Amino acid sequence: MNKGKKTIIDGINFYYHLRGGGLVAETATVAETAYIGKKAKVFDNAKVFDNAVISDYAEISGNAKVFGNAEVTDNAKISGDANIFDNAKVFGNVKISGWAKVYGDAEISGWAKVSGDALFHDNIKLSGDVNIFGNADISDYAEISGNAIVCDNAIVCDNARVFGDVEISGNSLISKNEIISNMKIDWSKFEISS
Repeated sequence: MNKGKKTIIDGINFYYHLRGGGLVAETATVAETAYIGKKAKVFDNAKVFDNAVISDYAEISGNAKVFGNAEVTDNAKISGDANIFDNAKVFGNVKISGWAKVYGDAEISGWAKVSGDALFHDNIKLSGDVNIFGNADISDYAEISGNAIVCDNAIVCDNARVFGDVEISGNSLISKNEIISNMKIDWSKFEISS
């Protein structure tokens, strides 16, 4: 790969990616086909492949991978062993870490915090100040917003809507067009569905 001009930051060699002009550490791997915007940064052992777009002030670090047609923009920070791929979009002030996976046509925005082994796929939307961690699985057109917390082994799927000051934990299942707002569901053996 023909790397652009180099610079040193905190003792680490960075180069300016030829497609977009963003900073890439020599320890990171970025494909020529990827776009790294002028103010974006990819460092540590992070990898960006295919047609992925990293722009604005977004940062990819740790062992994180962004690939496919995924987009990470604004002030989003992806770290740990997180994977963002397919047509997923992560924007706003989102922080994703751990082993989280965001894929399909998933969209995560706002001030969302995601960690652990959480999965996000199949056209889901997360926005606001949500906090998702543990082994949570969010899928199938589900939407979560506001100050919602979803953790442990909770599943939110099938067009379910979770918003406001909600906490869903344990082995809870929220599905089938269910709408949950302003409550705490701390059930390990209950299921809400219509």
